[in-house]
Amino acid sequence: EGREDLQVNQLETQIWIKPDIQKTDVDFSEILNAIQEIAKDVNIFFDELEGVNSPSKDDDSLLHHGNLTSTSDDASRLEVVGEEVPDKNKTSGLYFRDGKCRIDYILVYRKSNPQTEKREVFERNIRAEGLQMEKESSLTNSDIIFVKLHAPWEVLGKYAELMNVRMPFRRKIYYLHRRYKFMNRIEKQISRFRGWLPRKPMKLDKETLPDLEENDCYTAPFSQQRIHHFIIHNKDTFFNNATRSRIVHHILQRVKYEEGKNKIGLNRLLSNGSYEAAFPLHEGSYRSKNSIKTHGAENHRHLLYECWASWGVWYKYQPLDLVRRYFGEKIGLYFAWLGWYTGMLFPAAFIGLFVFLYGVTTLNHCQVSKEVCQATDIIMCPICDKYCPFMRLSDSCIYAKVTHLFDNGATVFFAVFMAVWATVFLEFWKRRRAVIAYDWDLIDWEEEEEEIRPQFEAKYSKKERMNPISGKPEPYQAFADKCSRLIVSASGIFFMICVVIAAVFGIVIYRVVTVSTFAAFKWALIRNNSQVATTGTAVCINFCIIMLLNVTSETLIIFFTEQPRTESEWENSFTLKMFLFQFVNLNSSTFYIAFFLGRFTGHPGAYLRLINRWRLEECHPSGCLIDLCMQMGIIMVLKQTWNNFMELGYPLIQNWWTRRKLQQEYGTQRKTSFPQWEKDYNLQPMNAYGLFDEYLEMILQFGFTTIFVAAFPLAPLLALLNNIIEIRLDAYKFVTQWRRPLASRAKDIGIWYGILEGIGILSVITNAFVIAVTSDFIPRLVYAYKYGPCAGQGEAGQKCMVGYVNASLSVFLVSDFENRSEPTSNGSEFSGSPLKYCRYRDYRDPPHSPVPYGYTLQFWHVLAARLAFIIVFEHLVFCIKHLISYLIPDLPKDLRDRMRREKYLIQEMMYEAELERLQKERKERKKNGKSYHNEWP
Repeated sequence: EGREDLQVNQLETQIWIKPDIQKTDVDFSEILNAIQEIAKDVNIFFDELEGVNSPSKDDDSLLHHGNLTSTSDDASRLEVVGEEVPDKNKTSGLYFRDGKCRIDYILVYRKSNPQTEKREVFERNIRAEGLQMEKESSLTNSDIIFVKLHAPWEVLGKYAELMNVRMPFRRKIYYLHRRYKFMNRIEKQISRFRGWLPRKPMKLDKETLPDLEENDCYTAPFSQQRIHHFIIHNKDTFFNNATRSRIVHHILQRVKYEEGKNKIGLNRLLSNGSYEAAFPLHEGSYRSKNSIKTHGAENHRHLLYECWASWGVWYKYQPLDLVRRYFGEKIGLYFAWLGWYTGMLFPAAFIGLFVFLYGVTTLNHCQVSKEVCQATDIIMCPICDKYCPFMRLSDSCIYAKVTHLFDNGATVFFAVFMAVWATVFLEFWKRRRAVIAYDWDLIDWEEEEEEIRPQFEAKYSKKERMNPISGKPEPYQAFADKCSRLIVSASGIFFMICVVIAAVFGIVIYRVVTVSTFAAFKWALIRNNSQVATTGTAVCINFCIIMLLNVTSETLIIFFTEQPRTESEWENSFTLKMFLFQFVNLNSSTFYIAFFLGRFTGHPGAYLRLINRWRLEECHPSGCLIDLCMQMGIIMVLKQTWNNFMELGYPLIQNWWTRRKLQQEYGTQRKTSFPQWEKDYNLQPMNAYGLFDEYLEMILQFGFTTIFVAAFPLAPLLALLNNIIEIRLDAYKFVTQWRRPLASRAKDIGIWYGILEGIGILSVITNAFVIAVTSDFIPRLVYAYKYGPCAGQGEAGQKCMVGYVNASLSVFLVSDFENRSEPTSNGSEFSGSPLKYCRYRDYRDPPHSPVPYGYTLQFWHVLAARLAFIIVFEHLVFCIKHLISYLIPDLPKDLRDRMRREKYLIQEMMYEAELERLQKERKERKKNGKSYHNEWP
């Protein structure tokens, strides 16, 4: 199962190494003709659909060709005599001055930096490793020096073999399963029907942009001894730019800069200031004067901009293979996860919108809101001390209707659906990740042994022990020291969480004090809506405190993070602490409103107070759900807007300011002639914590979408709209505003998956409490089945809710008010005489009962029903979640079969290739008269 173009290369090689053909006597075109004639007689099984001239993984068919050198194998090279280097290579800023050696990596330092000796040793050792080097000073600042590095073919091959870089060596051949005639007829009818339908608008146009996806090839770890097995059309493009940069970075991380233990690696030189920056180059400009559809892409960066980062393609799928090819697997996995999360939000957003629209359509039929709007004779007690007046229940008619939009019969169904949705999302992501890992050759990839962090080495260099893997001595942290640091770290995070709780307490005091102030305000609009104004301003102030704490927390969390041995361990520890703090910071006020607001206020005449001074805030007469909806809506919209501005707006402003200074000093024409390394250096570096900020933003949004979704069904819709914008914002930022990050490999999204699972479990518990405690679903259910007109009949329709509002309100004798709570008005404006009684939300006995203001039997029935609902809801949803997790396998069946098939075919191909090589060697020995007995085969 070979490939014809590989056979052509091998025949090409055989002709060149024949001793009876002289290179100077034979024309190159005649040799190619001879190769084509010989290749016609070779019987090869290959895929007829692809053909011999289809591009391979290393073929850049959309790129303008530069310095191409045709190669066949490592033993022989075809070099065109008198080949001229295009002028474009010399002026593009992607090559050395000779226009032949492509720049694989850039190091930047300042001549005024005192670390000269370390740099000289480091650069001398770089040359000893075989890397080629060229230096050039900056056009804008002569103190800045750029070190350009190039890895020749020999170095790339050597380290690709050491790093087990997988490269293509055969095209994949797909076999169709045998199908019955009936199934074939059905498929023909379906394909005919699809032909009448319009083309899928979300798919990328492969005809106009043919290089969007790499061809499917079997891959194997690169080996110089078996180089003739691999598909090599051109040694300059066999290893793509991302792989070349990764190999060069691997070398730089293992080069010494000073004599002594562990005095190696580029990271240490960057941390001590020897080098100012280190980055691979972007592949030219992302803009072009010519249309990509008529002239093709100038480079992969231009291609990514047009088909991924441009706002005109917001509705199309992401070219993940191209993203992985340019930025590496780690960034590719982030965008794959973000795209999968966004796609899974579509059904959640649709169901949430349906729940909201269901509330809109049933609004006029809701018996509870009707009774609230018609209750002009029910006078409610004041919601604050002195300045808050008595009010009619009908004044809260609008709030009762808005509450019904979010708290209706479909809310419980939606909460169960979202809990199941979170599980399905995670389980199907595992399957999607497995497919991506297979397609990107990550199944058998294992992370290399990481180097020790410089901070760990500097702190624990006195104690050493043998590394069980490498067998070399390394710094060692004692167990007692590790435990003490963990205790200090946990104490620090606990202290920061206490600061957040103190901030929430301050917001609570603000709400208590301000509601009285707004109730005495001069403007009638604010005075009549004092509670809404209090909630709105409190949410805005809370958002400002959240953002302020987020900014100041980063430095403190870095300080409190213990000193682990490797960089990945430090990242996991920092990620967990940072997420925990920001999650508490973002959701603490929401938890207070959902579960504590109005729950522990007491009753008129015996209010509970803070520090025996401030009366705790009560819920609106229509319930506390409207406050929770306002909190979630405002925080979600403001935070997403702020994050998008900081992600894109801040780099845009910084890059604009840099361009402006350059234009003022050197003019517009000079700026456009800057080489690529100068342009990339003026861009913003990627975040020091990699993809941490991007993941953190999305994970917090996922928590906001699932944890309180029963109170705010529109949260998935807002998240979906934000994510559609977020994908293109992040793509634009990576392609245009940031330096090109190093192409790193990863098998999954790391610790974030465990955090997502934890949020999924927490969402079940919180939604159960929101439905049972915050909403009026349980009290209405108890009334309908036990106390309403349909009691004992097993019905719970709207007719069964007649009288619910009156049954949910208790009676209070106005003369029982405390002196500091007694309102300034006596309520004579309602009936012409002072009020004797007012109503409040609770299940308590009337003032003239044997136990005044004691809890009624209905209160205990509602409490028991709430506890029962929480237990039943949690157990039911958790059983469904575990059942779904059990039924959905982590690996799709077709992928498992493909992996087994590929493993079998690779073994067969390797065996056949070795057999073919031995047969050729045997023929050569026979020709030379050196045959031996008992040869194999």
